[in-house]
Amino acid sequence: MLQTLSDWFWWDHLWLPRNLTWADLEDGEGYVYAKVSHLYVTVLYAILLLIARRFFERLIATPLAKMMGVKDQVRLKVTNNVVLENFFVSISKHPTRPQIEGLSKKCSWTERMIERWFRRRRNQDRPSLMKRFREACWRCTFYLLAFTGGVAVLIDKPWFHDTWEVWVGYPKQTLLPSQYWYYILELSFYWSLLFSIASDVKRKDFKEQIIHHLSTIILLSFSWCANYIRVGTLVMVVHDSSDIVLEFAKMLNYAGWKSICNSLFIVFAAVFIITRLVIFPFWIIHCTWVYPIHHYPPFFGYYFFNAMLVVLQLLHIFWAYLIFQMVAKFFSSKLDGDDRSDQEECDGSDEEDEGMKNGAGSKNNRAMNSHHGH
Repeated sequence: MLQTLSDWFWWDHLWLPRNLTWADLEDGEGYVYAKVSHLYVTVLYAILLLIARRFFERLIATPLAKMMGVKDQVRLKVTNNVVLENFFVSISKHPTRPQIEGLSKKCSWTERMIERWFRRRRNQDRPSLMKRFREACWRCTFYLLAFTGGVAVLIDKPWFHDTWEVWVGYPKQTLLPSQYWYYILELSFYWSLLFSIASDVKRKDFKEQIIHHLSTIILLSFSWCANYIRVGTLVMVVHDSSDIVLEFAKMLNYAGWKSICNSLFIVFAAVFIITRLVIFPFWIIHCTWVYPIHHYPPFFGYYFFNAMLVVLQLLHIFWAYLIFQMVAKFFSSKLDGDDRSDQEECDGSDEEDEGMKNGAGSKNNRAMNSHHGH
């Protein structure tokens, strides 16, 4: 059964143009081809990248954050309350008005105190500025190195300047050592992002991020196996360019350098629009959709690869929508931070804080059966 599934999955006509087989892509006559077995090491490299990230955050990102003046906000801890904690964990972090009224009666607290307790409790679960800075610093560093390396790998290649050259001689195009390492490191990095997404800062586009990482991994893996190496390198370098600016702008924002951050965000918006909404669809997708049929008849791999590129383009449009919203806030002087992030909520007056700690605390003791520390 497994052998049958394997034979079907690796059927030549799914991956390669008509009249070509995997035997035609065996090393020889001065040609070296990408192999599926090369991809297995990316999972190991992803784990090594996660380990390297921990050292980087501790030894480089944290001292840099302190130098740039990153300061975490002081978060007041909530009063121990079993009733509210159970509601928060098992029912909702954002109670409705009727629920707040019910909790107020059950705990003998005012509705205002209940609302503040939930705001503080939500803030306790939010990542600190230091954590956000370290994450942005790591990504910015990787994207910068990857983009620089990608340009160095591609600058002297004819298909970097003329996308028609992407398909000349396909699929018999030898794999260069520089292409091998560029691909393997990029793929390993996206595996590491997928592995760490649960512990990283959770943003509004969390689901879209998962779709993006999976689409990128599938796209890179498929292009590797089908020897779409040349266009794959173009896709990677186009994506990395705007990510550098975005992550650096986040670092400046977390450090409180608002004016420079806002200016840099406008630069990011411009780079994103040019690379993701112009170059990617009108150069890259045009290259993969129009040019190949001049060299070979369309086959399943041709349609599948283009479908994955379209998925990425749809994500680009979604993120462009968020970016335009943030640009609008910028021009209305309301831009404050990464709009995709889970934002800190403000507490109310100190007067009522004391009420929660003292008077409300004694009322709460009578209402609860037991106390649990956090």
